[in-house]
Amino acid sequence: MDNEKITSQSALNLDNALKCIEFVQNSYQSLINDKELCEILGDEFSARMKEWDSVITKRRNEPFSLVILGDFKRGKSTIINAILGKQLAPVNAAPETFTINTISYGEKPSVTAILKNGIKKELTINDLVRDRLEQIMQTLPSPIDYVDVRDNAEILKEVRIVDTPGLSDMNDLDQQVQDYLINADAVIYVASALLPFSESEQMFLATHVAPQKFGKIYVLVNMIDALNSREDIDKILTRVANCCQQIVPNAVVYGISGIDEFKRKTDAPRADLKGFQEYYETEFFKFERSLRRDIITQKDYLRVQRVLTMQEIMLEDTAARVDMISEVSALDKQKLDTLMEGFQQEGANLNAAIEANRPKLLLSIAEMKQEAERWMYEFFSKLREDIVACRNEVTAEDVEAHFHSYLMDKVGEAYRKCIEAHQARTDALIERMSRDLAKKLGIGNLAVNAASGGNVSDYMREVNEQVAKSVKNVTGKGSGTFPSATISSFKLILRTKKRSDIIDVTLEKFDEIRNSTVKDLSVAYATLEEKALKRFDNLYETQLNMGKDAINQTKEILDKTDNEKMSSVFEKTRTVLDNARNALNETAFV
Repeated sequence: MDNEKITSQSALNLDNALKCIEFVQNSYQSLINDKELCEILGDEFSARMKEWDSVITKRRNEPFSLVILGDFKRGKSTIINAILGKQLAPVNAAPETFTINTISYGEKPSVTAILKNGIKKELTINDLVRDRLEQIMQTLPSPIDYVDVRDNAEILKEVRIVDTPGLSDMNDLDQQVQDYLINADAVIYVASALLPFSESEQMFLATHVAPQKFGKIYVLVNMIDALNSREDIDKILTRVANCCQQIVPNAVVYGISGIDEFKRKTDAPRADLKGFQEYYETEFFKFERSLRRDIITQKDYLRVQRVLTMQEIMLEDTAARVDMISEVSALDKQKLDTLMEGFQQEGANLNAAIEANRPKLLLSIAEMKQEAERWMYEFFSKLREDIVACRNEVTAEDVEAHFHSYLMDKVGEAYRKCIEAHQARTDALIERMSRDLAKKLGIGNLAVNAASGGNVSDYMREVNEQVAKSVKNVTGKGSGTFPSATISSFKLILRTKKRSDIIDVTLEKFDEIRNSTVKDLSVAYATLEEKALKRFDNLYETQLNMGKDAINQTKEILDKTDNEKMSSVFEKTRTVLDNARNALNETAFV
């Protein structure tokens, strides 16, 4: 009887939450349709409100999305195939997932590329491998936005699975992956037992996953079949769990073998040289049971909670803009003219003030570069010792199977770590210089507040990245996944056929690998410097221009609308927003 009461109460809470969502959206749409308000707020923010409405409407109508994330070569696609019990996601020795692939239910299996211009291109499942897709993309009139895969696997009746490229493999797709993450209902993050939780993986969890506040996050440590003992498995899982506790405390960690489970479900021969076959099967079963119990059966509640969170952010964003315009409009025209004159004077002093601060920024980045090069030489010295030790401590079979991936991961991680270690320092420096210069120039909060423009997707991204800042903010793109000049050396190592030659060839090419990596660091820090200076130069000009725009907009409003009417419109708007926010606060949703 108690369970029936709980179920009944949960259904009532869900129904109330759905009614609240409908009420908030209807209230918001009433503001969008208020011509007087839109005239006061201006075309730009009216368009912003419409975009909010569109984003949330899309979020309400889209299927429940389970997004699979992780660095490249972690086995994400293999895990998806294991969950589905059939091969839909492409797998190979090299990273194969080359596009965003959404996998949804369909009575008749199909594969369709959705281009950015809206055109659809029919494909086959065999076209999803990287080499084939690269050829196809050269013939298309527009880039691929995502690939729509349909299949009749039973689980797809409940959820849509999103297969993403490796986060460190395709920098130009990183932003697209982040957009899918913002709109995700649940997340599976895949790590590797061979190199669990690198610095870049921990940074991504901190900057992009943790701020989303998912009810539960799955962290799957894949490839435990590559470890030699249960003791090794337990050590790795303990390390990952401890890291998660610091970054995403609500994460649930499972050690699995995606390839073993896929083979089991498809009746393919399973290699069980260590006698752990039952263990692999049990651990994957535990994960699937939790996925179904805590995610799939709760999907309606999870989806509603995500929409409520988005609506809360939407109302805060709109209220902040209304308050800003209202405060400025309270000034008379004479005061607005005086404020504008001050802005003009600040602009005249701007270039001199910026030039005085540029050397400080350049010197700091030069010191970071020297520090990174010193770290890299120390890293390679230790790495050479580890490689030599592999001759005696690692079997020939393990060298053949894992050494190349191990080496790439180690060098790639060191390369990223050097750059990422300076991300907070660079951001903090620019922000401190920004505050100091703004204070010196007398730029008030008006300019800073007015700078909160951009589209809704950008705003959502800003809200969801409060924990830490990526180096993307400075460089304009990812910090890089692997030193490009080093790749040719690794290709030679990969082509080595004899097991006994792999380590010898690596040591022979070792100095070249080290020197190429240091050379790539110089290029990376040159880009860091260029983008940091550009950001520094643009920062204050943007603040000033946005402040001027706000003043000009208010003056235009005052010319067309009297203060009494404007006050009435703002009062009505605040009432609508307050009622919507109160409805959200009073929703008893569990």
